[in-house]
Amino acid sequence: MKADHRFLASLTWTGNRGAGTAEARTYGREHVVSVAGKPDIHGSAARVFHGDADRWNPEEMLIAALAQCHLLSYLYVAVRNGIVVEAYEDAAEGTLVTTPDGGGRFREVVLRPVVTISAGDPELAAALHAEANRLCFIASSVAFPVRHEPTVRSVRD
Repeated sequence: MKADHRFLASLTWTGNRGAGTAEARTYGREHVVSVAGKPDIHGSAARVFHGDADRWNPEEMLIAALAQCHLLSYLYVAVRNGIVVEAYEDAAEGTLVTTPDGGGRFREVVLRPVVTISAGDPELAAALHAEANRLCFIASSVAFPVRHEPTVRSVRD
């Protein structure tokens, strides 16, 4: 069954400090991401790019989206394969490479999920991360590798 799904978000730049973008260092990078019926996300550029370190930046949101998508895909394949997941944590990390012209790209993102299971084969539980990556919509949409360094624990450990 093939289905298309639409997702909507709006963005409002809130960083005009009175002179617009007259000078590169005088405008704010602050913005608000909105989705109907949900709390706003207050964003900015990363601090290294003259942003507000107290706000989410696009790089963090991309890494978080990859980690979330992998979690949800992993839970799906775990159920299908008789793995009972009791806990799941991840410490994701992305590497961004900048170019002399001010652009750049992610070189890779590494997900480090720590999965605690109470039933099922621990080796299968570890191997299922490859299938979860294949099924993850976000990982399938990016143009850089998303690697996994999983740890599987048993509640009996």
